[in-house]
Amino acid sequence: MGVWRSYRLRLQRRRWLIRAFRKRRDLRAIANRTDQIRKSDLLLFSTMRNEGIRLPYFLNYYRDMGINHFLFVDNDSTDGSLDYLARQPDVSVWHSKASYKRSRFGVDWLNWLQMKYGHEHWCLTVDPDEFFLYPFCDTRPLRALTDWLDASSIKSFGAMLLDMYPKGRIDAQPYEAGQNPLEIASWFDPGNYMIQKNPQYGNLWIQGGPRTRMFFPDEPERSPALNKIPLVKWNRRYAFVSSTHTLLPRGLNLVYDEWGGEKASGVLLHTKFLDTFSTKAQEELERRQHYAGSKEYIAYADGLQDNPDLWCKWSEKYINWRQLEILGLMSKGNWA
Repeated sequence: MGVWRSYRLRLQRRRWLIRAFRKRRDLRAIANRTDQIRKSDLLLFSTMRNEGIRLPYFLNYYRDMGINHFLFVDNDSTDGSLDYLARQPDVSVWHSKASYKRSRFGVDWLNWLQMKYGHEHWCLTVDPDEFFLYPFCDTRPLRALTDWLDASSIKSFGAMLLDMYPKGRIDAQPYEAGQNPLEIASWFDPGNYMIQKNPQYGNLWIQGGPRTRMFFPDEPERSPALNKIPLVKWNRRYAFVSSTHTLLPRGLNLVYDEWGGEKASGVLLHTKFLDTFSTKAQEELERRQHYAGSKEYIAYADGLQDNPDLWCKWSEKYINWRQLEILGLMSKGNWA
């Protein structure tokens, strides 16, 4: 990468950090327990709105994985989510009525919180419908992974977003608070993915899966990105650029081996497609607070008129992380 491009990226990173500092004024602390955070704690960051039904299982899943403290931004929920989070002893939560879109879809808010509280911590950034898997997660806690990454001088860990869905109509089986969503949304596309390298930031760009074949069949290039870098040994000089798809400094995006080998990687099981999805999609379409004029939610609204069955004859039922490694969707790399 040339000197001029490198300089421009440094200027861009500085801009995002200044913007995050300014956007801190959007946030009002409801329950700030960050004084409990210890130097070695593993932290989770998330933005959400009206995800109350998902939160009980989500919190327990990541507590069991080894997360020590959760930091949430609640974007003006109306379903009791904020009160629920405020009662949790290992949660700090901030409230904002400000525009999700004008905060760069929550990125500015999280960049500020990570700048202030995440420095020198391993930070996992996920949505309430995303469940992180990594090699050996059935037998090793998250700290085992972060200890290995520290020993290997690796600062970031990539994961592919894998859309999960039920067999049959999306609204056929009601989801209940505290329930494992994978009991319902247990199927995924084992193939049908496109991948390319982003020349500016160096990250991989992955698209495909059920959202492409069902909602963007004629324009697959417009379908959502599936590449993410959710786990980072944070430094206050770092910044997310576009959700967790892209980071600065640029080197944090190199979570793959350019020379043909395999670096360790994970998967985010994306459990968006439950019976709650139609209502959620309609709400977000009306708010128009998402990327590119909410084009993704416009496609969902058009495609969900008959509550489509995302299952097809090539769908595969999820078993465990080893199955995903065999299919080439994640890798243990040289972590033995």
